[in-house]
Amino acid sequence: MHVGLVHYLTLGAILFALGLFIVMSRRNAIVMLMGVELILNSAALNFVAFGRYGAADLSGQLMTIFIIVLAAAEAAVALAIVLAIFRNFQTVHVEQVDRLRH
Repeated sequence: MHVGLVHYLTLGAILFALGLFIVMSRRNAIVMLMGVELILNSAALNFVAFGRYGAADLSGQLMTIFIIVLAAAEAAVALAIVLAIFRNFQTVHVEQVDRLRH
């Protein structure tokens, strides 16, 4: 069986839907960040698939490298914010942290 573009796009759509479900349904900030990472990875997978099967250039791979760098920076900043919230409120649940100062 040959793995084609449709297989990659289906996997990307599944990853995107799973990440969107996690972001919309969970209230834990760390799990929400993991959902955002899934969404970014699905976009990166689609860029690589279109770069491989669509255009014969490296634009998809370059965009994927940019997404990986963006995801690393986002994870570092977001985890720093989550640690600051945990120090102030002793929780990482989003619904319990509804004010800026306590």
